[in-house]
Amino acid sequence: MNVPLRDSLTGLDLRAEIDRLRRERNAVILAHYYQKPEIQDLADFVGDSLDLSRKAQATDADVIAFCGVRFMAETAKILSPEKIVVLPDMNAGCSLEDSCPPEQFARFRAEHPDHIALTYINCSAEVKALSDVIVTSSSAEKILAQIPREQKIIFGPDKHLGGYLARKTGREMLLWPGVCIVHEAFSETELLKLKGEYPGAPVAAHPECPAYILDHADYVGSTSGILDFAKTMPGEVLIVATEPHIIHQMQKAEPGKTFIGAPGADGNCNCNICPYMAMNTLEKLYLALRDLQPRVELPEELRLRAKKSLDAMLAMASATVGQGDLGPVPATGD
Repeated sequence: MNVPLRDSLTGLDLRAEIDRLRRERNAVILAHYYQKPEIQDLADFVGDSLDLSRKAQATDADVIAFCGVRFMAETAKILSPEKIVVLPDMNAGCSLEDSCPPEQFARFRAEHPDHIALTYINCSAEVKALSDVIVTSSSAEKILAQIPREQKIIFGPDKHLGGYLARKTGREMLLWPGVCIVHEAFSETELLKLKGEYPGAPVAAHPECPAYILDHADYVGSTSGILDFAKTMPGEVLIVATEPHIIHQMQKAEPGKTFIGAPGADGNCNCNICPYMAMNTLEKLYLALRDLQPRVELPEELRLRAKKSLDAMLAMASATVGQGDLGPVPATGD
């Protein structure tokens, strides 16, 4: 008979055991801003995906426990091949990664040989290996500015981030039709109702949101950028249009301010909790450190090809990593 995971660990002080294993394994624990607060609070580093991987790379840790999703843990392995990388739940995927199967992306590239591929970091190692330059929400605009305007560009897998960049920079790009299910769930009607309840409260949005949400935003940026905006904004109330677990960090940094998650179609933000991020738990983190499983492994040839596109991004925009600032939204028609 299978014993439920939680029952099998009954009586364990999970936080103490995780701390013990962290020391014994010489491990560093990374938590994305979209993780549950209990995981964020015990992590060595909390942040954006690429920033976390680079911070882990700079440590002397033997083990990286990445509390995030699979493509993030793969990125950590690409940058730190000598370290053991574990992901608490290997089923923690990403709708953007799922929207862009490598074989389909390879065919798409072959159909457009005169285009280069700027690919959002939310993709598999295989798609990174098929790309020319990886971008993050904070580096994309700076990288676009360095590419000749006559150069044709494929942007994937996030059509909303690509569309936002196209509108802001005036660059035409061929967009892969992927979306983030979390950011796609926000409701324009419910957001306008919320703005009516809190007149004057700014809206901070992630560029993975659809245009009909970004059109109402006062600030657009990555999770790090939104957090910085929350710290420096005038006023006491902020409406946040991204995965709501980032609000935990906002409340810790600015306990005197009020942060409200932008609503979904049902009028609340619960539908905008990432189901993949939620797969990671303290119990699974403990087991991953105890057993050093499940591990992220990449064939060396694939790792090197994927690293080439990451290195291209860092060469063009390394200073943007961890900053996350895309700046204010331009007025409609600009």
